[in-house]
Amino acid sequence: MSVIELKDIMKTYQMGDSVVHALYHVNLKIEPGEFTSIMGPSGSGKSTMMNILGCLDRPTSGEYFLDGKEIAGYDDDELAHTRNAKIGFVFQNFNLLAKLTAQENVALPLVYAGVDEEERMERAKKALEAVGLGDRLEHKPMEMSGGQRQRVAIARALINNPAIIMADEPTGNLDAGSAETVAKMLSKASQKYEQTIIMVTHNMQQATRISDNTAFFLLGEMIEYDKTEQLFSMPKNKKTEDYITGRFG
Repeated sequence: MSVIELKDIMKTYQMGDSVVHALYHVNLKIEPGEFTSIMGPSGSGKSTMMNILGCLDRPTSGEYFLDGKEIAGYDDDELAHTRNAKIGFVFQNFNLLAKLTAQENVALPLVYAGVDEEERMERAKKALEAVGLGDRLEHKPMEMSGGQRQRVAIARALINNPAIIMADEPTGNLDAGSAETVAKMLSKASQKYEQTIIMVTHNMQQATRISDNTAFFLLGEMIEYDKTEQLFSMPKNKKTEDYITGRFG
């Protein structure tokens, strides 16, 4: 069974007298443990897609099956529960709380899950050790480099052992060395722990190295979805080819 299945997903916004299609008839299946990259130029629908996949927003129409359950019509509380139980998030800007230590930031999802303080701090310590930051437990975000902050964010995303990790441009603000470290950590989560990773990225080389499948979006449409190697070496759609070769985007 697919961990994620979208059927004819639409997301529209009313702009004065016009209707804007942020997502247009998107159909997609993602299997457990797969690493999927979502690519496309700015304004292509990538962020809208991630918000719907991450249970942060609802589609205007269509069906969204998560682990076989149709969740497109869930209310806010149901979406929040599903999000906290099944999904971990890694954002481009880290989204760490400045006044909390690395350990306290990583432990936050366990607070919402009702885990007692002693256990959540111990689990946060182990999660930070797993990403090579066992010596930074008491450091606050501003006392760490960008790469270290993103590793804290990855530890936080992994702390609840979610089935799915959503990573939105996770290396966009990092130097090349830190970006490679973060990309390898996400790849390890997919390969070793069989977690499903969905990553928005503009970095084609990175997508080629670590993702199983890649989806290319343009103006709200999913133009092409295929094995990453196939999509980059022999794209089936001219628009995909133009994007890959730098003719637009």
